[in-house]
Amino acid sequence: MPMIGMREVCWGFGTPPLLENITFQVHKGERICLVGRNGVGKSTLLKLLGGQVLPDKGEVWRRQGIGVAALEQDVKAGFDGTIFEAIAQDLGKTGRALAEHSRICRTMETKGEPRLSERRDQLQHLLDTDNGWVLSNHIENILSRTQLDPQRLFADLSAGLKRRTLFAGALAGKPDLLLLDEPTNHLDIDTILWMEEFIRRYVKTLLFITHDRAFLQRLADRILELDRGRLVSYNCDYDTFITRRQAALDVENSQKGVFDKKLSQEEAWIRKGIKARRTRNEGRVRSLQKMRVAYRDRRRKIGNAKLQVHAAERTGKLVIEARGVGFSYGQAPIVQDFSTVILRGDKVGIIGRNGVGKTTLLKILLKTENPETGSVRHGTNLKIVYFDQLRAQLDEQKTVRENIADGNDFVVLNNQKRHVISYLQDFLFLPDRCRTPVHVLSGGEKNRLLLARLFTKPANVLVLDEPTNDLDVETLELLEELILEYPGTLLLVSHDRAFLNSVVTSTIVFEGNGQVAEYAGGYDDWLRQRPVVQPPEKRDLEKTKPKSKPRPSLKLGYMQKREIQELPQKIEALEAEHATLFEVMSAPLFYKKEKSEIAGIKSDLQRVEKEIEKAYRRWEELEALDTKGDN
Repeated sequence: MPMIGMREVCWGFGTPPLLENITFQVHKGERICLVGRNGVGKSTLLKLLGGQVLPDKGEVWRRQGIGVAALEQDVKAGFDGTIFEAIAQDLGKTGRALAEHSRICRTMETKGEPRLSERRDQLQHLLDTDNGWVLSNHIENILSRTQLDPQRLFADLSAGLKRRTLFAGALAGKPDLLLLDEPTNHLDIDTILWMEEFIRRYVKTLLFITHDRAFLQRLADRILELDRGRLVSYNCDYDTFITRRQAALDVENSQKGVFDKKLSQEEAWIRKGIKARRTRNEGRVRSLQKMRVAYRDRRRKIGNAKLQVHAAERTGKLVIEARGVGFSYGQAPIVQDFSTVILRGDKVGIIGRNGVGKTTLLKILLKTENPETGSVRHGTNLKIVYFDQLRAQLDEQKTVRENIADGNDFVVLNNQKRHVISYLQDFLFLPDRCRTPVHVLSGGEKNRLLLARLFTKPANVLVLDEPTNDLDVETLELLEELILEYPGTLLLVSHDRAFLNSVVTSTIVFEGNGQVAEYAGGYDDWLRQRPVVQPPEKRDLEKTKPKSKPRPSLKLGYMQKREIQELPQKIEALEAEHATLFEVMSAPLFYKKEKSEIAGIKSDLQRVEKEIEKAYRRWEELEALDTKGDN
């Protein structure tokens, strides 16, 4: 039975509208990915389904009692409370009371403020009578599952942890349907893997938008494609969708060819004049008029970007050589004794958690930051172009055109002169859009504009720091093709596993505590080559098992049955404790603490790791017994 859906929904200004006669349903247990080019209305469709936007025409319906929660692209700004308060304040009257109570208690603890005690008591009475403490326990449980510290200030979090908090907030409402808009943006690979596993275990019904193809392939069992205002459903996985969509496009193009040939013949006939004016041909004239209207109203498919790098003279064979490089923030090591040689034509990926120092290493390799120890040497004739994930090279107040040509009408690419408007059309900017201020562009448009700006500059070394955020899949695939054909050298920081697998020839990986190692191949190749003793966060992810209630077995006694039922909760608590300790140790100022405190935290981490190992071994032993009992 369907939970929610749309009937003949239209939305958007202009003719035709952005969304035109959209009809579909979502059933319980489906994990659906909404795909389509940047700007076709995917985020708007999610907002219509979530109730944030109303349709201009048609109906958005949901079965009575169905709850819907959404995780949007943008991270909230200006909030000065804790993670607990950020989640509680969005959970109705009782949640707002919980958030206020938490803020007052925090203020009284740090600043005294006895005058707040009366309001605290009022809130406490309200929470006593409105099941507030049950809601509080529910929030704490969600935060434990999502490995978040309730008392950390939201404003102090990284972009990735802020998105994890918003994800936890969406789950806290116990939704029947979860809507996710680009959930992997700003997340590192470890967090993306954690989110994938969490969704597979805990989220039953899901509709999401993503540019991360690996994330899409692992989660989606149905694809909805939004194209030229219309929605088409494919009940299959992503790989099958690609094949079926291409077949549908081939049929569409064939039908258009037949139509266009017929229209051309009829236009030639009407130009003959007198025969067309005879009464017996009036029906043919009316038919031609309808064909003209159909041709005029045909919605053209969005074209593909045309990406081309402005080539510079070749570098020497050696591009970059690093020897014994070391760098720290305070006493926290970022890189220790790292050496590498990058040759002309190498395509090197850089992998690591958010905040670990990937951009710092890039700057050291490019000699814009000096290492504390070791040395970096460049080869000859380097022409470096740098894609900055923060888009600092774009002037938000200038127009799209002004950001490319600096007031000039032409750009010169590979010794050929091109008008700036024509060049920008290669990056899917229509002439009217070229006069738009940058600050009103979408994230995907800004990334395309930055690529357009960089590719006007001669380059034999491309440095791309998170270039894939907000780009649609088609543009990502074109960027892949460009890089594969690019004869120069590439340094790439990315959390997109599929992108890394497609383009890089080697990976530099941050493995914790300042240890940086180099591996041949892409992301999957690194997974196969990495040491057996993995970083703690990787081990936790790979050892995650479904938390299902074990089947009763004659081979298990009463205490063993109880033990196997309690083990998942025990492991979850241990992993949450482990994540907290590891995050404390990853903080830049950790090694400025007293030696005794550092030693104590390290000892706690080792203890928790051993307990996790022991719990998993015990779980496997009990499951083995349980399986024997079923045979």
